[in-house]
Amino acid sequence: MKMQKVALVVLMLALLITGGAGAQMRYHDIRPGYGVTELRWLSDYLPVLRNTPGDTPVYVLQGEQPGGSMLVLGGTHGDEIAGIMAATWMVERLSVQAGTIFVIPRANNSASTHHAANRSPYIELETASGTRRFAYGTRLTNPLHQAPDPATYVHPAGRAAAGSEARNLNRVHPGKADGTLTEQISFAIMELIRNEKIDVAFDLHEAGPASRLANMIVSNPKSVNYAAEGLLIMELETNLTLKLEVSSGEFDGLSHREWGDQTQAEAILLETPNPGQSSANNVDVVNDSQYPLATRVATHLLTVQAIVSSWNGANPGKKIVWESMPTFEEFHSKPLGYFYND
Repeated sequence: MKMQKVALVVLMLALLITGGAGAQMRYHDIRPGYGVTELRWLSDYLPVLRNTPGDTPVYVLQGEQPGGSMLVLGGTHGDEIAGIMAATWMVERLSVQAGTIFVIPRANNSASTHHAANRSPYIELETASGTRRFAYGTRLTNPLHQAPDPATYVHPAGRAAAGSEARNLNRVHPGKADGTLTEQISFAIMELIRNEKIDVAFDLHEAGPASRLANMIVSNPKSVNYAAEGLLIMELETNLTLKLEVSSGEFDGLSHREWGDQTQAEAILLETPNPGQSSANNVDVVNDSQYPLATRVATHLLTVQAIVSSWNGANPGKKIVWESMPTFEEFHSKPLGYFYND
């Protein structure tokens, strides 16, 4: 049965990539693995998104055993490539044994279609089948898809920001069903969390190496115990030093605040240091000597695993279990492309 579901997913992807609702997928090379049991679209949770640049695939990985439910988002910001590649790895290589995981590698699909003039519009990984390219977008929704920006963006909670923040997916949560494209994307994500009764939700980000956010876990207050135990597990198993911050009232509109406050989900945001967000020119965001993509992808994946381990310990009746991921050392033992599908 599981093999039949995988075959159906692959067939659906092949049909979608040829046009119609799947036209936006031409930006992305994602090759689902055997763990994917169903393909959905974000528009399944808000139909007005269908056939718009805001629609994006939602991959479902359901285990044979019952358990909890988890959501993983990459690509909230299209230039934070480690989160995108961590989510893509889950779609291609993760095999779930208990519970259900929903993965959205490109949460703001529109942002992945907008490219900075001084940077390549894609990154490349070498795999056994050759070179694979992955879109390297920008932080905000493509202005071709949402314009003009207001003079000032005012969140429903009252916090004011620059007008361009109206196109920042991680400033407009919980979104609006009848709002801008960015607000509709946000609302659909919230609907997924509510309708699928998501237990643990992760939003994968990157920050500049000099930012206080680099290598940080940001947790909703109700989720801080899971985040703190996950941090300790990471330090013991990888020797990485991560920081922990608890979201407060200053974080109106951000995922870790709004998801956790307005749904049942434990909400956590992760940040790794992206050298492409520094002031340096011509930075290689894949092979940077100090902050290689392999380290950043591994940090995202293993931190998710550590926090879920804490969740499982406190919720034995709703465990989320998958086959082991590569260790931190294994992720550095071969070129990163080796860990993706051919």
